[in-house]
Amino acid sequence: MALELVLAALSAFTLSAWLTLRFSRPGSRLYILDHPTQRSLHSQAVPRSGGVAMVLSILAAGAIVCGLRGEYPVGLWWFAGGLLLAAGIGFADDQRSQPVLMRLLIQGAAAALLVMGEFRLEPLEIPGWAVSLPHEASALITGLFVVWMINLYNFMDGMDGFAGGMASIGFGAFALLGMLTGHTLFAGLSLIITFAALGFLCFNFPPARIFMGDVGSYSLGLLAAGFTLWGMRDGLFPFWVPVLIFSPFIVDATVTLIWRTLRGESVLQAHRTHFYQRLVQQGFGHRNTVLGQYALMIACAMSAIVALYQSQLAQCLVLIGWGVVYMVLIIWVERCCLRQAPP
Repeated sequence: MALELVLAALSAFTLSAWLTLRFSRPGSRLYILDHPTQRSLHSQAVPRSGGVAMVLSILAAGAIVCGLRGEYPVGLWWFAGGLLLAAGIGFADDQRSQPVLMRLLIQGAAAALLVMGEFRLEPLEIPGWAVSLPHEASALITGLFVVWMINLYNFMDGMDGFAGGMASIGFGAFALLGMLTGHTLFAGLSLIITFAALGFLCFNFPPARIFMGDVGSYSLGLLAAGFTLWGMRDGLFPFWVPVLIFSPFIVDATVTLIWRTLRGESVLQAHRTHFYQRLVQQGFGHRNTVLGQYALMIACAMSAIVALYQSQLAQCLVLIGWGVVYMVLIIWVERCCLRQAPP
């Protein structure tokens, strides 16, 4: 079965790269331009239909894996429905900006499909502590988590190669966890997402020739949330493991949102105050910033996988250590910005 999984992953890479290249050319029907806005770090219009290439590749290669295995879990049908909803509202948003309420309603419906497929945040675990939630509370918190991850991925998709790189590293870590636990379907589908993201990344690495658009960021956000819930449900890992793996995105987006809220700024207004955006603006450049983020992502992913098989004390120390690292990084970015600020 290992050979079939590798072939499916390579098929996802090839199809994703081919479609991304086609969509990046003016003659394509999906040549949809992303014009610079207040939030943007790019200065020229760039096509933004790369996410369509990724989603089509993931669905096609995923169907191949399930077909080869003769395995069609009921929960995955609900999962696929949620993915199509997220991709659909993202595609509509790429065509013409949709009302916030409409986006949230569709995202909420996608989250509800995952809950109906028995993908839930249950139980919530950190080293040495776990809590079981009542059924209704679990469904509500799961829905909020999925919607937040969808929008979080969208917030962080603002720099060449960033969101695609996070997907390839994050789902690569999921694939490794699936292999280590013998869950071949989870591993195989994670590997497919990894290689589909890499195919897109061939044309998105700085300087990007194409962006993934909302269809890509919404879909990857839902997949990140869904695979977190799936891995928890099947006992592959506790909640803190995927949180640490995706922490470069989670910390930046969450801290920025909290700070903007405390300053009385509209959280719905476009901005360029994420830490990665501020680094680019301070002269670090797209390529240096994204390579630094890749190193951070890989370190988070590897430490999470290693810590999973250590004692609870070691796991606590790893999480505390990363908390200190993020505090230092936040202070460092703030000081860089203060030094560059005009007198």
